[in-house]
Amino acid sequence: MSTGFFSRGPMGRCLWTFRREFAWVAVFSVFANLLALTPTLYMLQVFDRVMISGSELTLLALTLLAVFFFLVMGFAEWIRSRLLVRAGARFDEAINSMVFRASFVRSLGQRSRNPQQAFVDLTAVRQFLTGQGVFAVMDMPWTVVYVAVLFLMHPWLGWSALIFMIPMSVLAWLAYRLTAEPARRAQDAARETNAFVFAKMRNAETVEALGMVGNLRRMWLGLYERQIQLHGSAFESSQRITAMTKFVQYTQQSLILAVGALLAMEGKIGVGAMIASNALIATALRPFGTLVMTWKGFLEARYAYGRLEHLLQSHEASEPSAPQLAAVRGQITLRQLSARASGRELPILDQLDAEFRAGEVVAIVGPSGAGKSTLARCLLGIWPNTSGDIMLDGRPIRDWPREALGPQVGYLPQDIEIFDGTIAENIARYGDPDPDQVIVAATRTGIHDMVLRLPKGYDTPMGEAGALLSAGQRQRVGLARAIYGEPELIVLDEPNASLDDAGEAALIKTVRELRARGRTVFMIVHQRHILAAADRVVVLESGRIKTIAPVVVQRAQPHLEKQP
Repeated sequence: MSTGFFSRGPMGRCLWTFRREFAWVAVFSVFANLLALTPTLYMLQVFDRVMISGSELTLLALTLLAVFFFLVMGFAEWIRSRLLVRAGARFDEAINSMVFRASFVRSLGQRSRNPQQAFVDLTAVRQFLTGQGVFAVMDMPWTVVYVAVLFLMHPWLGWSALIFMIPMSVLAWLAYRLTAEPARRAQDAARETNAFVFAKMRNAETVEALGMVGNLRRMWLGLYERQIQLHGSAFESSQRITAMTKFVQYTQQSLILAVGALLAMEGKIGVGAMIASNALIATALRPFGTLVMTWKGFLEARYAYGRLEHLLQSHEASEPSAPQLAAVRGQITLRQLSARASGRELPILDQLDAEFRAGEVVAIVGPSGAGKSTLARCLLGIWPNTSGDIMLDGRPIRDWPREALGPQVGYLPQDIEIFDGTIAENIARYGDPDPDQVIVAATRTGIHDMVLRLPKGYDTPMGEAGALLSAGQRQRVGLARAIYGEPELIVLDEPNASLDDAGEAALIKTVRELRARGRTVFMIVHQRHILAAADRVVVLESGRIKTIAPVVVQRAQPHLEKQP
């Protein structure tokens, strides 16, 4: 994959749209660098003209002219900084939605990764594009101009500047060679440590209840100490380069002053040229020093750019072409469907063939590990590693644009996730809540009266209500979210796992109402009495379909798990 800026990938194409802004930054860099010669010319005139003539008027005129040029130079510096900052903000605005969507899609199949990494990478790229590193690159060509001016003042001064460029160039090269790999390892260690912490904090109650805090702390300390060690090694390498850079900079200023003094004593240049040459060579070598100082940021941006480019390219390859979306009817056809998981040799689902009519209720049963939850995700097109086809209304489900398909399907996962926000926002899927539909969904799942008893009703934040709701009530909120908006296809993964008798009765009533309205419903169940709401039963065993039969035939089969 290409990691260069302005590559042909999504990131490069986005950056290319800002070429006009970068061109204007280059234009103002011309003015800034030309006017950087002002101190040199001012000192030459003061020492070689004013000091000899003693003209106060000439000194005043030169000083006013120098101040004017300094103002123009400062304005040019400010404008190019402002242009880069605004371009960086617009770049972030243009790319952040793509990064959000791609990162979200990737997390479907790679849950162990740190979901925040893509946004950290985006920040690193934006900060580099608006930082001093870009200015150093644009100022670098002007080093030739400054050296040429030194040659005009005296060849020895020009050759001295060229000689000092050699160690500065070597230091820039060493900054890459000595810091690139340590910086990469330190970043990887930091991501691994953060991912470990975030994953464990999501299950803080279990960790505390089982007394796992000490064990996890020891594991975290091992990761954290490794991160600190790698960070320290990378920082030490960077500081060595920084110290050497300062040594070279201070040394060259003194030595170039000594060369100028020698030439002045021999009468080959004036005192003004001696002092001006010292300031000029410092300006000429400044981009080299800036590059060395900003090399760490460049490396972070380079790695971040490469990761984002890979992420967006992968997302582009998997994104459907967004055909015209018709209304979903709910007919599902499985054709040689297989599903796999990374690190597992045998498939979870193996060559499934089945057809389900629109408007029927299908119960999926089988022993633990049979692949029921994986099949539920495949039916919605959210399992990443599949082969074969899942056809929705005769079209592969991967070809349906997700943003348009989402409102027409409902999903209740096995692990209920209630998001921050109000109860109404959770039921309405964080869209603009339709009060009537929110109440309808809550009433059908039997939680309307319960919600009204909360302090703020449907406007109660889930952060506050989370402590008030039982696991069964949260599951019914998730069920209300699944049926909100009258979706045509609904997949319920163990919808009664946390329900009491009243909740199960409400669930059966809800499923029957969905069937009466012609909705297609798939539900994973373990209790026999839930089958009363189903038309057919699919029995999974070891990733294969063992039986598909009407409910009246299947009730006597022993494949359902009994309640204790």
